[in-house]
Amino acid sequence: MRRTGIIGLALAAVLIGAILAVGAHFSDSRQDDRATAIVTLGDSAAAGEGAGDYEPGTRGENGNWCHRSANALVHHTSVADRKVNLACSGADAVNVSLADTTHHTERSQARRLVDVAGRYRVTTVVVQVGADDDPAFAESMITCVLEWLIPFGQGCRDDLEAEWPGRLSAMAPKVENAVNDVATAMSEAGYAKDDYSLVLMSYASPLTERMDTTVECPVEPADARFARTVAVPQLSAALRDVAGRTGVRFLDLSRATEGREACSGGDRPSTEWQNRLTVSPESLIGVDFGPHLVQESFHPNARGHRQLGRCVTEFVNSDRASAACVIGSDGNLHARW
Repeated sequence: MRRTGIIGLALAAVLIGAILAVGAHFSDSRQDDRATAIVTLGDSAAAGEGAGDYEPGTRGENGNWCHRSANALVHHTSVADRKVNLACSGADAVNVSLADTTHHTERSQARRLVDVAGRYRVTTVVVQVGADDDPAFAESMITCVLEWLIPFGQGCRDDLEAEWPGRLSAMAPKVENAVNDVATAMSEAGYAKDDYSLVLMSYASPLTERMDTTVECPVEPADARFARTVAVPQLSAALRDVAGRTGVRFLDLSRATEGREACSGGDRPSTEWQNRLTVSPESLIGVDFGPHLVQESFHPNARGHRQLGRCVTEFVNSDRASAACVIGSDGNLHARW
């Protein structure tokens, strides 16, 4: 009797284990039935600033100037069923992190990622942030433009060159914290590290010394050369180091619009992938006449975002830890390693 009892208990344990395994299988199957999604977080570069056709509610209404574009790069990817853009113009690393923060009326992007990761099966998360932290890319551009406008201006290169390494060093730990918080957010949503791909991207230079220096691109050639050959590559290198420390994939965009920068096309602006100096119609009609007047300037345009989406797709679909987006012989942007 005792032996029979032990055998019975063993059989019961096997049966219970089988039931639990079947239940877990059904649970996983239900989760796998959710639509897949790619999600972008970050600042204006990821939001689609300059690409037009902004989502209602992000065009200055009630103080929300996120300018999330229907033409943003995420919408030109083909790696998932759904494309979700949480990026917001002007966001810094804290706005991306899990911190209790508000930017343009919106809460933390990482906190909103948790909600998105519950609705969809997120397979890819792309982060593009850092330029609005200590590098202060937008403010630096304004400084360079003002130097061009001032009679006998000395340009912005010398001051920026002296400050740039320090700015990048101050930025790096903030981006590192944001990237780690994005991974934590995915963990809170029930994802293991291998369930999705986390990509950190750098930025493309909007300027080149080969552009026509006009009122549409009022920057001294020497300053533009510094931006293209020093500032943007060093920013990319700093972000690459962050990707290495956090164990995420890295996509280098520093050369992504090479030869297609603002004002590089002369009288053929349709060949360019970066905006020239652009004035916002909303600001002109009085919605917010002020800092948002030219915020679309020197950002990838809709053509640029289409190409960036192509490169992101190639990279995500590869098994590479890092790559660079460069223009190929076919005139399109491709991931190269």
